Amino acid sequence: MQTYDWFVPYMRCKVRTAKHGNGFTIVELLVALAISGILLVAVAVAFNASVVNYRENENIFKAVNNARQALSRMTSQLRTANPEFGAVDPTAPSNRCNMHTATNEDITYEFRAAEEKLYLITNSDGQEYVLCENVVSASFVKTPTDDGADCKSVQISLTVRTDSVQRTLSAAAVIRRNLTP
Repeated sequence: MQTYDWFVPYMRCKVRTAKHGNGFTIVELLVALAISGILLVAVAVAFNASVVNYRENENIFKAVNNARQALSRMTSQLRTANPEFGAVDPTAPSNRCNMHTATNEDITYEFRAAEEKLYLITNSDGQEYVLCENVVSASFVKTPTDDGADCKSVQISLTVRTDSVQRTLSAAAVIRRNLTP
């Protein structure tokens, strides 16, 4: 067998010690951790703001939608009010609208500021129904006929509020007249 003793001195390698190792220092790790923490806090704040904004938008949407439905009901009943029995009382206060429907039902729409609600009251049996909540103001502006016994038209304004958001909705209805000679 042949030996390679002559090659042994060349196989010895000198291990060089490097000044820096292959890993991270503790300072580098702390800086990376601090930057990561700042980014996570920023993402959390943005997410929280998004959730709060979504809830506020949802609440005002519900309030405005309820107010629109109430306005639609009121204007529909006003347009088809029964003029034979004095369709709309022009002397009612601005927070109330007294009328006789097409089926001759005596009803009242009333806004109560202390409760922040708009009510539908059936005057025949005194039943009260909440028509809309979160109402901070409501007014019924009635335009009387020439003789002052009835109304030509009614303008309705509702302002609803949820949290810090407030919206005003308006509608108008002209009372129909029977065109019989």
